[in-house]
Amino acid sequence: MLSKVFSAAVVGLDAQIIEVEVDASYGLRHFEIVGLPDKAVQEARERVGAAIESSGFQSPHHQPIRVLVSLAPADLKKEGALYDLPIALGFLLADGKINFSPENRVFVGELALDGRLRPIKGALSFAIVCREKGISELILPKENAIEAGLIEEIKVIGAESLREVIDYLQGKKTISPKKTGPENFLKTFNYPIDLGYIKGQESSKRALEIAAAGGHHLLMMGPPGAGKTLLAKAIPSILPQLSFEESLEITKIYSIAGLLPKNRPLINLRPFRSPHHTSSEVAV
Repeated sequence: MLSKVFSAAVVGLDAQIIEVEVDASYGLRHFEIVGLPDKAVQEARERVGAAIESSGFQSPHHQPIRVLVSLAPADLKKEGALYDLPIALGFLLADGKINFSPENRVFVGELALDGRLRPIKGALSFAIVCREKGISELILPKENAIEAGLIEEIKVIGAESLREVIDYLQGKKTISPKKTGPENFLKTFNYPIDLGYIKGQESSKRALEIAAAGGHHLLMMGPPGAGKTLLAKAIPSILPQLSFEESLEITKIYSIAGLLPKNRPLINLRPFRSPHHTSSEVAV
């Protein structure tokens, strides 16, 4: 039997919807994943098999069944373990173990061997692409729900395990959608260094204010210890506040890179980079 569920992939700084097609038929025991999967995706068959068995279902590795998983579009390289959840649900749906409607739903999440859902990178990008494509529901690990909940136009469901996702899809359990109010994070500012805390350096601070207000470049020269680095680190504290859309763009980068703090789902400070003066052109 053939089933199709939807997932997503990170392409640069954006996301793209991925179709996860699963065909399960009687035959010699075999589990194959096609569609330019990397090593982490290929290893999903072992994680998925163990997670399915831990969730109370028969693993595809313990029955005479041939499983083919196709990740489309086939010419886009698939990376990471976020396809574990859609592959597991696709198999159970194709094998007739569960029944639910996959329409207008996107699934992402890494599975532990005991069926728990581990957090992933790029949850905000997945929520944004769901909004852009008109997909109403995103199901992902609970730890990523607060981040994806910044996008209010979609229904974000955070689950702790594969079993919990199955119970939710079959109507046996109710999970409240996650809504994260961005206003609370946009109003709170915690600058590492505030320009107002620097004593003296009046002419230097005046130059920083003019450069920040006019969007000018600034070259600081002086002996070591004069305060150049300290003044430079204080520049974000006098820059204009980020709009919500600007914060989303910056947060997407942090999320995809895996640098987003757990207690800060939205980055509301302009990023500051301080490369060493010996950094090569490639490093910069």
